[in-house]
Amino acid sequence: MKLRLEQYPEAIAQAAQAANELEHQIAEVKQQLANLEAQADVVVAFDSELKNDFQRKARRHQVLQANPAYEPTQERLLQLTTEKANALAYLEQLRNHFSVAKLETRLLIVQQLTGLESRELVGL
Repeated sequence: MKLRLEQYPEAIAQAAQAANELEHQIAEVKQQLANLEAQADVVVAFDSELKNDFQRKARRHQVLQANPAYEPTQERLLQLTTEKANALAYLEQLRNHFSVAKLETRLLIVQQLTGLESRELVGL
């Protein structure tokens, strides 16, 4: 999409805001995962039948896998992370297009000034 030069700052701000919103959602999902993991840690901590770290890690894994919210939450984190990466790529693309549009505008101005100076030199 080709924007006019004056439209880029607003588009860039909107794209940055979208990326920031995704970052906020990622933080929320990470907090949800941390809570689910803490709940599993509590179950493991009070299981006196577990004799070593390997058994505790395996039991923790079982508890997490048994929680119906754990896997969808992990999938949501992956989805949001991908969306954020795409949003940041779009933001970078907008910034680059803006830079190119500014350079093209400067070149046009220079060409117009150069043409004007040439005409003045010839007396037109």
